[in-house]
Amino acid sequence: MLSAIATLTQRLEQALVRAFGDDLAGTDPVLVPASNPKFGDYQANCAMALAKRLKDKPRAIAEKLVAALDVADICEPPEIAGPGFINLRLQASYLETQLQAIAGDARLGVAQVEPVKKVIVDFSSPNIAKEMHVGHLRSTIIGDSIARVLEFVGHDVLRLNHVGDWGTQFGMLITHLRTACPDALIGSDQVDIGDLVAFYKQAKQRFDEDEEFKARSREAVVDLQSGDAAARQAWQVLCDQSRQAFQKIYDRLDIQVTERGESFYNPLLSEVVEDLKMQGLLVEDQGAQVVFLDGFTNKAGEPQPLIIQKN
Repeated sequence: MLSAIATLTQRLEQALVRAFGDDLAGTDPVLVPASNPKFGDYQANCAMALAKRLKDKPRAIAEKLVAALDVADICEPPEIAGPGFINLRLQASYLETQLQAIAGDARLGVAQVEPVKKVIVDFSSPNIAKEMHVGHLRSTIIGDSIARVLEFVGHDVLRLNHVGDWGTQFGMLITHLRTACPDALIGSDQVDIGDLVAFYKQAKQRFDEDEEFKARSREAVVDLQSGDAAARQAWQVLCDQSRQAFQKIYDRLDIQVTERGESFYNPLLSEVVEDLKMQGLLVEDQGAQVVFLDGFTNKAGEPQPLIIQKN
């Protein structure tokens, strides 16, 4: 079922050929929604654009076009305004028929798309060991709305939740919990998300103020990234605890997402490192493998490295 604007565009294109010959086949009738309801529903503005080509006044072109236009089953009689605007007002009976057809269609008149595309929609993307806030809620609703529309028309949609579940903060949090609350690293039912947030703040303060704690936290990160069983178990408990809290919100909103956190890419990093080495882009700087990119500098104007891997 064609939309009203698509049907009218088609009729105008046919009228242009009837009125002025085959040379105008495919000419855009410049049909747009009317700028003011008093002018109708749509307005065709092609007469002005065709004046030079047809060597005639725009209003005369509009009159010939209207005479050749067949829209009696859709619109009230067309009106010509100003220098050659063609105003079109949809009939109430046409609108009623269209609405009845839409109401009787399971897809409400929306056709399936061709071709089908793979579409990735980013969702709330919260951080593990932290509570979701209103910003996460907003992006969740926006993401779900976009995903539902794309899915309805037939696209293959990946609802992606890219959570922050990797990095220094986990070494810091695990190191703190080993002394402050060891039970939190045993099972995800030992503490709730609010407790983890409080522990995270405590761990961050210790990390900023205690050099010995900072060193142990970084060692824990190395253990985690290298696959140490104890570190991985503690990390998994923290992730599961956060996921349970997040899922309560998603369930209440009836939202389905696919999680693909930062940890998803950890097994792929070695290939990235080797690829950068082969291209001669990887250099060692202050104990880390880094890449220097043109145009990236710090406040002092010195080259700013992109850290790829810490040794």
